[in-house]
Amino acid sequence: MERNASPGWDIIVRASHWVIAAVVVLNALISEGGTAFHVALGWVGGAFLALRMVWGLLGNREARFSAFPPSPFKALAHLGEVLRGKPREYPSHNPAGAMMVYALWLSLAVVIGTGLAMTNAATPWNMAAQEAIVNSGDGSLLLSEDEVSQEEEEGDGGVLKEVHELFANLMLVLAVIHVAGVALESRALRRNLVKPMITGRP
Repeated sequence: MERNASPGWDIIVRASHWVIAAVVVLNALISEGGTAFHVALGWVGGAFLALRMVWGLLGNREARFSAFPPSPFKALAHLGEVLRGKPREYPSHNPAGAMMVYALWLSLAVVIGTGLAMTNAATPWNMAAQEAIVNSGDGSLLLSEDEVSQEEEEGDGGVLKEVHELFANLMLVLAVIHVAGVALESRALRRNLVKPMITGRP
């Protein structure tokens, strides 16, 4: 039986949450795909996702995966409790929140993985150098002959690009649902659930 307690999030959970959120928003709304800035943000997001995965195994009790295992049935039951205005509180993510977290992490991993594959795991510094070459007017040095051939073969409808864009858009949809869910549960609990993710205190 879960103990009734609201979670207090540690610094790694909070940092990874907000950095990844910022990366998703910036890459979706601000940066242009394929630029050094876009790639740099992807590397930052990947680093913090990796940190969060490690912390899910070694971190505090509330941060560990064992504290919020994925359970679709429990998630649906919890949503019913929220709609009835009587949700239970959990020491970590509630069941619906847990499903959302795993869905967001999986989507982010796919986006980062396909992004790395499309750029041949280029670093932001390499991308910046390539952009400088393009801006200088000598675009012929941007890609190798093999890379040009590959791009011509795949075209704009390449599978990697389609998967990348699909999961990037899915992340935005999930993020909107996540924010709505937090607002709904905050109202049902009569407590601000965003505050612990900022201050670290319940």
